[in-house]
Amino acid sequence: MCRLLLVKSKEQFNPSDYLKPFAKSCKESREFQGHGWGASFYIENNWQHYKNINPIWKDDFSNIPLTNYLMVHARSAFKDLGIVIENNMPFYDERYIFIFNGELQGVKIKEEGRIGAEKIFNFIKRFSSSSMAEGLEKGVEIIKKRTSYLRAVNIIIAEKDAAYVSSNFSEDPDYFTLNIYQSDDLTIVSSERFDSGLNWQPVKNNRLEELKW
Repeated sequence: MCRLLLVKSKEQFNPSDYLKPFAKSCKESREFQGHGWGASFYIENNWQHYKNINPIWKDDFSNIPLTNYLMVHARSAFKDLGIVIENNMPFYDERYIFIFNGELQGVKIKEEGRIGAEKIFNFIKRFSSSSMAEGLEKGVEIIKKRTSYLRAVNIIIAEKDAAYVSSNFSEDPDYFTLNIYQSDDLTIVSSERFDSGLNWQPVKNNRLEELKW
């Protein structure tokens, strides 16, 4: 399944400092993460985006400029299908950035989208008129009830001044647990503990974390 990364810092940083060790972890992952990758980064009060159909570990990250807010998705396509750059995450609209990791079987929701992850993003937004935290919590609960088997549904949704982390899985906690590192100046959320020197904390299963900047 896919791998997720969020980095938010008070100061600008070189994305390569995080992308290189994250990419190495993706390459060494027990499941293949090489069906392309994408990144969204906040610069001059706007989100910008980059996608590449090649594996993340084959890129040199020269297209990702200095930023203080980064979202990254390394893709593992379900059943090796739909491997085109249009299906790479992050998915986004004028406000939100969405990345997803998981596997669902027998999902019964009607929503627009090229692949399941995009349908989930659009479905969650139906319930987010008051706040994305409420929309994410409600949307995920409905999806769980309308799914015959949920292996995992891990979601990070970011906006300018906040991020929302939803962790849900029914097996393999070593693989599906999201990890978070926080200090006064830096927040990282990642599928991989790519830096052993950081004091990572697991995001609890069936939990929604709301992070404010």
